[in-house]
Formats: sequence, C-alpha cells, structure tokens
Amino acid sequence: MKWRGRSGSSNVDDRRGRGGRGGAGLGIGGLVIVILFTLLTGGDLGDVIGNISMMGGTSIEQKYEPTQQEEELAEFSKVVFKDTEDVWNGLFEEMGEKYVEPGLVLYTDSVNSGCGYASAQIGPFYCPADGNVYIDLSFYKDLNDKFGAAGDFAFAYVIAHEVGHHVQNLYGISGQVQSLRSKLSQSDYNKYSVAMELQADYLAGVFAAHQRDKGYLDVGDVEEAINAAGQIGDDNIQRQTQGYVVPDSFTHGTGAQRKEWFERGYNAGDLSDWNTFKALGL
Repeated sequence: MKWRGRSGSSNVDDRRGRGGRGGAGLGIGGLVIVILFTLLTGGDLGDVIGNISMMGGTSIEQKYEPTQQEEELAEFSKVVFKDTEDVWNGLFEEMGEKYVEPGLVLYTDSVNSGCGYASAQIGPFYCPADGNVYIDLSFYKDLNDKFGAAGDFAFAYVIAHEVGHHVQNLYGISGQVQSLRSKLSQSDYNKYSVAMELQADYLAGVFAAHQRDKGYLDVGDVEEAINAAGQIGDDNIQRQTQGYVVPDSFTHGTGAQRKEWFERGYNAGDLSDWNTFKALGL
C-alpha cells in the first residue's frame, strides 16, 4: 500500500506502554505521601505494600521505547485510519448524512475501554460505548505468524473492519443486535453475530475499493486482504486451535464467507449490497 508521505489521523490516543488495570493506581506522588505518613505514625510499611498490590499496583511507569518496526507500524495505522475517515466522510456526505469519526487507541498488553478492561489476547476490537477502535500493534505479527496473513494491506483490512463496526454503530445496527442477546439462545444469537461481522467485512471491502480508486493500492494488496479474511474465519481458527469445527459456535463466519463479503463490498464500493442479515435469512 502506498502510504508514506501522507498524513495520519488526528483522532489517535497512543497509550502504548501504559497498560490497563482493573483498579486505579496511586501514582508516584500519592505513594510517597502514603509511605511517609505510615512511617511517621508508626505503621507497618509491609501492610501498605500489600494493600497497594491488592489495588492493582501503582501507576509508576517505565519509559516505553517502541522498536523502529513498531513505530513504523503505528504511523502506518494512523495513515490507514485517516484514509477510513476520508472514505466514510465522503460516502456519508453523498448519502446526505453526517459521519461521526471514531477514535483509534493504540495500546500494549491491556487497556481500559468504555466496554471494560481488555487484554491484547482478544485482538483488535471496536467499543460502541466510547466509539473507539482499540489495537495492540503486536497483532500484526500474529496475523503473519499465526494466521499466515502477511502484508501491510492485510493489517489495513483489519483496521477497516473495525471501523466498519463503527459505521454499524452509527446506523444503530450494533444496538439492535445487542438487544437480541437476552431473547435468543446462544446458537441463534451467534447467527446475528456472524451477520454483523460479515457486514463489517463488506464495509472493509468498500474501503478497499476507494483505496484502489485513489491509486493507493500496490499490486497484490487486495489479495492480501482477501487472504487475511479467509485465514481468520471461525472454521480455520477452530481447526487450528482445537482440531475440529463447531458451526453453531461461529461468531464471525467461515473463511469462505468472510472472503465473499469482503469481495462483495470491494465490487460494489458502496452500501448497495451490504444487507448480510437478509442474505443469511435473518
């Protein structure tokens, strides 16, 4: 993908190196005050340290120094995120609507979001409660090493997919699907979850089509995205992690479905064919 020399998004909160905790830290100033007070009043310093540990530690942080590769990936992500803003601002304007831009949060290991505490192990995610996309950049390595989805546009597809969830949220689709959780069995609700994810894949395809039209794509970029969509299908992941497939537990769709809906979005370039719920008989 041609991204160097282009501006990145200003809607980025870089929290790399901070981490996220379930409890609030005291901070170094607060910690010093507590220790001094304890010593002056004859208290047990061991008790203080124990209590601090129970609260999740302090917010004392070492300076985070990203590698050159990670810093380059961060800049790439910011450019891709800016590109999604340009695409969706333009499409919403064409439809006579106003696009509300999401935020991008870069973090390492764990993060506190509007949807709660999250570990990087869950992968990139979108939080409808705060309108942010959350990404630990180590997922780029996972895409390549664990899923066999190499290439910069494979990672761009992941970012565009998460932004697709933001578009769904703006249209009220996320809330409608969420409202069904308590009304359906898990297996039936999973069908709606699959439709949601395939629709986000479609929207990622729409984004890719506009990248193509702007001349930003290199030869092989679309193939990288399609390969990534297929590799992270539920069937492939289940086969890799547990050795067998349980279709009723699918929440994102098969690799073939994910590839199909990305390609449909790419071929359409707009929202004319995005109703995955109707296509799946829901």
